[in-house]
This record gives sequence, C-alpha cells and structure tokens, in this order.
Amino acid sequence: MSTEVQIESPFAGGGGVAGGDDGPLPLTLENVELVLDEMRPYLMSDGGNVRVVEIDGPVVRLELQGACGSCPSSTMTMKMGLERRLIEKIPEISEVVQSMPEGPQLNMEEIEKVLDGVRPFLSVAGGAISVAALEGVGGMQPHIALKMTGKSSSLQSVKMEIMQRLQRHFMLSGLRIDWAKDDAPAGRF
Repeated sequence: MSTEVQIESPFAGGGGVAGGDDGPLPLTLENVELVLDEMRPYLMSDGGNVRVVEIDGPVVRLELQGACGSCPSSTMTMKMGLERRLIEKIPEISEVVQSMPEGPQLNMEEIEKVLDGVRPFLSVAGGAISVAALEGVGGMQPHIALKMTGKSSSLQSVKMEIMQRLQRHFMLSGLRIDWAKDDAPAGRF
C-alpha cells in the first residue's frame, strides 16, 4: 500500500494556514508576517522574497525582492497570491499594494554610469556609445535616446542588453529607450 503526500501551494487556500482555521486574524504587523511566512518558501524557491514596507490603516504595502521584484509575473504574484491570502486570513485588509524599490534618479550622470559598464566591450570592437537626448525627466514617460557607432551598433542583441541594463538600473515603469538615427540632427530621433 503506497501513501501519497499531497503538496498544496499556499496560494490555493484551505488548510495549513497561519493561525489554523481558528477564524480571522486581527490586522497587526506580526499577523501579516505570519501569513507571509507561509508563502516565503515558494517565493524563495524562485530566488525572491517579500518585505512589509508599511501598514497604513487597512492598506498593506509590500515590496517583492530579489527575482520576484523584477519578474514579469510579479503583479500576478502580488494580486492572486499574496493579496488574496492576506485578505482571506486578515479580512480587515482592504488592499495590498506593491511598493517598488526606489532606484537612482534619472539623470545624465546615472545614465553614464550604466554606459561606462559597456564601453570597454564596445571599444574592443571599435565602437562607442553616447546619450543623444534625455527628455521628460520627472514625467510619466521619460525618454533616453542613445547613439552607438562601430561594428556592434547594428547588433540588436547588444542594443537589447544595454536597454535592459538601463531599465534594471532605473526601475521606472514608463521609461522609453530608443536609438538615435545617424542622419537625425542632435537631440532628434
């Protein structure tokens, strides 16, 4: 006779929850942490974690960390997993909000820091990179235009790597990054 062990995701609901099935928990930092502790092993197995940023009345603000913070599924993890489970166990919670970590300020100096990380590789291939324009800083959709010369300037993979480095560095949801055309006047793309 074989016995099967059933493993259930904490996102599925049901038994094995913080505080057992003794009813709802009051909204306290300790209880929020207790409920999150159930789900942390699943987040950690994917290289992430979660941190309570603040509790403001019935609103709980969480920050996804590590791989979870930059994962494309982070919104789904927050809403369908963490928020659902927290509200289920602590009904006083009206909303769980994802807090994004504060990144460096978008300015020429910070852009140059990121580009300095790729310049040695570009120079080996006889290439260079510069900022053609920076617009909309502080607005809803800031825009960086870059200009790259040399053999690697036509390689889409090199351009994608540079764009991803800038996105990771600034962590701004509306940030647009383009490549200036060779024949465009300075400041135009």
